[in-house]
Amino acid sequence: MQETFELTGEYITLCNLLKVCGVADTGGAAKLMIVDGDVEVDGQMELRKGCKIRAGQIVSGYGFEISVVASEHF
Repeated sequence: MQETFELTGEYITLCNLLKVCGVADTGGAAKLMIVDGDVEVDGQMELRKGCKIRAGQIVSGYGFEISVVASEHF
């Protein structure tokens, strides 16, 4: 799954991004993915659930890649 997420604020937390994009069904599932080391931000393993994801970053893992872009309306 390859997706583009349009950021409407300054940032979104990693956990919320995974939930909003449908990578994880719940916040708990997203947290487990992160803690288990299954998520990378810009090619580096990220273990912080509250990591702030900003426009220009790429979040990826097994079977998914999310490109985060700035909203034109922000």
